[in-house]
Amino acid sequence: MPNQNLEELGKPRGEYRQYLPDLNLKRFQVMRNQDAHEYAHDFKTLRQPPWLHALYMHWLDLLQEPFKGVTTDGNVRQGLYALQDEGVEIERIVNAANAVLGVLNDKQRQKLCYHIDSPEWRTWSNPEFLLSDKGIRLDEVDSKVRDSIMNVLKVTLSPEGYEKAVKAMRINHFLGELVESPRVVNEFSYNFVLFGRPSTTRPWGWSFYGHHLCLNIFLYKGQIVASPWFTGAEPNEIDAGPYAGTRIMEVEEELGLRLMQCLSPDLQQKARVYERMQDPAMPPGRWNKDDQRHLCGAYRDNREVPYEGILVSSFTAEQKDLLYGILEQYLLYLPRKSRAMKLHQIRQFESETYFCWIGGFADEDPFYYRVQSPVVLIEFDHHSGVFLNNEEPKKFHIHTLLRTPNGGDYGHALRSLIPAVEGLAGKEIKWSL
Repeated sequence: MPNQNLEELGKPRGEYRQYLPDLNLKRFQVMRNQDAHEYAHDFKTLRQPPWLHALYMHWLDLLQEPFKGVTTDGNVRQGLYALQDEGVEIERIVNAANAVLGVLNDKQRQKLCYHIDSPEWRTWSNPEFLLSDKGIRLDEVDSKVRDSIMNVLKVTLSPEGYEKAVKAMRINHFLGELVESPRVVNEFSYNFVLFGRPSTTRPWGWSFYGHHLCLNIFLYKGQIVASPWFTGAEPNEIDAGPYAGTRIMEVEEELGLRLMQCLSPDLQQKARVYERMQDPAMPPGRWNKDDQRHLCGAYRDNREVPYEGILVSSFTAEQKDLLYGILEQYLLYLPRKSRAMKLHQIRQFESETYFCWIGGFADEDPFYYRVQSPVVLIEFDHHSGVFLNNEEPKKFHIHTLLRTPNGGDYGHALRSLIPAVEGLAGKEIKWSL
């Protein structure tokens, strides 16, 4: 078992500082003098770095596929999701979204708003490059607009989920200071987009995305779908300045390690699908420089992910407690009642829930793990450096994500259940995705 306890996890360690990059390199010299649009334009036209540009072009190809959802074998399992009242304070959220519309000019409102069924739902991404410029970018508007957008996040997410999002944004700003590129990487280098018209009775939603924080929220009456989302950090702590002491994703890291360490040697062997983080036994495509071990990141809406590892139904009560503790952390963005209902749904599929592991599981080892069932898929991955210069994965660079398999992402599986027309004067919804 790890020697640390959860109360000690928030303390910054500063390990990342030995991997600070040389800011005299051309990459940082150029980035220092560009804004987000210039930076993205150069990336798309000069195709630097080549590996990331090639990945981006592959993403655009994936976007041409009709949405299906993450599956184990390409076949979508039906009947997994239902309309339900989760007690979401929809009127409060609608009022907050309308307040955003009220402080924008006509041009900004036009840029912000998309059809509920727009394929632009799927164009979020987590690199610092502004690959899809839609909606309102928070570092380009005044504080009144920015505060109104942040209030939408605040009233939609749980208090603890909102705090986590704000911490990710502040850590992003800290990274921008470390590499002296605050115009590209800062606390507000995120885009906010509305899909559909804010309503207490009709479906709508919003997307918030940028470097290391991407949230997609679908709302219908008292129900919420927070999926897909991505949260990361490099480094995952702030050890200087006004927000020194800020740290995120340490709980899901610690609980994952505890779970793996308390399995029997036989189960550890079966759960561990690869011994090394970049293992020669991995088939082509199992690892790439951007996603590394992740399978279900940006633009991977239709990924086929076969089950790997061991069944959770083989766990002891203690091991199950650790697993559901991990899942609760991954559902943190949801309001409390919605989170409890989602956990209850996940428990119903315990006999079809798998846990797998890549890497070592000593206290200081970097690692990857995934929990996957018909109704949830979560991934945790320690990465090598992107801005920092560690060539091997380190525990201060973390990527996490959540998907809702079998068409659940973006609320897609609920759409056929929502009445197309409501009331005598109702306007029909036309779904196309």
